[in-house]
Amino acid sequence: MARLPAGIRFIISFSRDQWYRAFIFILTFLLYASFHLSRKPISIVKGELHKYCTAWDEANVRFSSKAGSVAPDQLADNETDCGWAPFDKSNYQQLLGALDYSFLCAYAVGMYLSGIIGERLPIRYYLTFGMLASGAFTALFGLGYFYNIHSFGFYVVTQVINGLVQTTGWPSVVTCLGNWFGKGRRGLIMGVWNSHTSVGNILGSLIAGYWVSTCWGLSFVVPGAIVAAMGIVCFLFLIEHPKDVRCSSTLVTHSKAYENGTNRLRLQKQILKSEKNRPLDPEMQCLLLSDGKGSVHANHMVILPGDSGSATAAISFTGALKIPGVIEFSLCLLFAKLVSYTFLFWLPLYITNVDHLDAKKAGELSTLFDVGGIFGGILAGVISDRLEKRATTCGLMLLLAAPTLYIFSTISKMGLEATVAMLLLSGALVSGPYALITTAVSADLGTHKSLKGNAHALSTVTAIIDGTGSVGAALGPLLAGLISPSGWSNVFYMLMFADACALLI
Repeated sequence: MARLPAGIRFIISFSRDQWYRAFIFILTFLLYASFHLSRKPISIVKGELHKYCTAWDEANVRFSSKAGSVAPDQLADNETDCGWAPFDKSNYQQLLGALDYSFLCAYAVGMYLSGIIGERLPIRYYLTFGMLASGAFTALFGLGYFYNIHSFGFYVVTQVINGLVQTTGWPSVVTCLGNWFGKGRRGLIMGVWNSHTSVGNILGSLIAGYWVSTCWGLSFVVPGAIVAAMGIVCFLFLIEHPKDVRCSSTLVTHSKAYENGTNRLRLQKQILKSEKNRPLDPEMQCLLLSDGKGSVHANHMVILPGDSGSATAAISFTGALKIPGVIEFSLCLLFAKLVSYTFLFWLPLYITNVDHLDAKKAGELSTLFDVGGIFGGILAGVISDRLEKRATTCGLMLLLAAPTLYIFSTISKMGLEATVAMLLLSGALVSGPYALITTAVSADLGTHKSLKGNAHALSTVTAIIDGTGSVGAALGPLLAGLISPSGWSNVFYMLMFADACALLI
């Protein structure tokens, strides 16, 4: 018999369950990356909506002066040489901040409801609707360029509705991933998976930056089309739960399950004598590979609802708040996300003002913050798995983030090289705690032992934590818009204060 080709041997070396898990991992990664891809254009386009065009092409200026006419692009009520009304006035920072606040405030409010609704609807349909609607309203913002719309209300309403429909994304993808992956190495798995945030931001910056100086409307229309296309992919391919394709529900494939018709009993790893008096960490309990022989103490047994049993009722909002750690981590995420989203929405404009780059180059440079965020999220996951302490890992990175932000505000004015280095470091330390709380911590709390196997709680817990964090995400860019006229240093002081608050909580 001829030896199988290397490629075929590689394929058959993985089980059917592992291939399905890999597929769901990649699919949910791409789905939520497209959400973030559509959020990034507004930060890139800010430098184009308001800019000083004092350096017009001299030939055009001479031509205009000889003809005795005014350049067609120049508006009569413009306080700057050029820009896009109504963002061409001196209060442009407040107006741009209000756009961010409109989106993020709607996102924060909608997130609390989204998790509750998502538990009661099929994830695939719910997520598909959200992606199609988000794509439509992202593109609608860009159509304001093509139809010459200068109404501030139009852009605010578009941002509000887009913020509401985007709340369908996070609870859905986290719940789906939580269904497919157990707690083993959850920090590393979700640390890698959560890099979709940074990947989406990078792609969004590059796509929006490609058209920002020539046709900024396409900076929104193209990402909107991508999100809508991914919504169709979601409808065609997303598998909500392993049982839908007869796969095992956990990563452990060799453990034996014992069923009594209603409940499934799984044996826990025996505790060593030296660890008898040490309280068990529910994150670190492993399933025992038992051969059915010997006795096991009742304390080492966990009762999970059987697949054939009746469906467990969805958890209430107040019930989810009573889960230990939900309120604490929600408040911590509020301040951590305040810092992260201030960078997300204002970093390109800051680079434009400090390093005197155009909108396209500033957008490309800002992607380094997200590159650092990829490494920060993975590093936080690995450390938390090793230490077996999520809170300690978050606290350590927050402790290092505050002085790093101060150094960033100081040396970024010294040149481009200093800015590049600090962008990478700041991105890692700012995004690490944010990534860990929104993924591994949320999944841990959503499957907490106090829930007694209720799988319906994960979506609500995730929505509460991310919804509270989104309140901070709404406040950060708004405060940046209000504070930045008094100097960018004050914005960084605000960010350092938020980091300190997150650390104290």
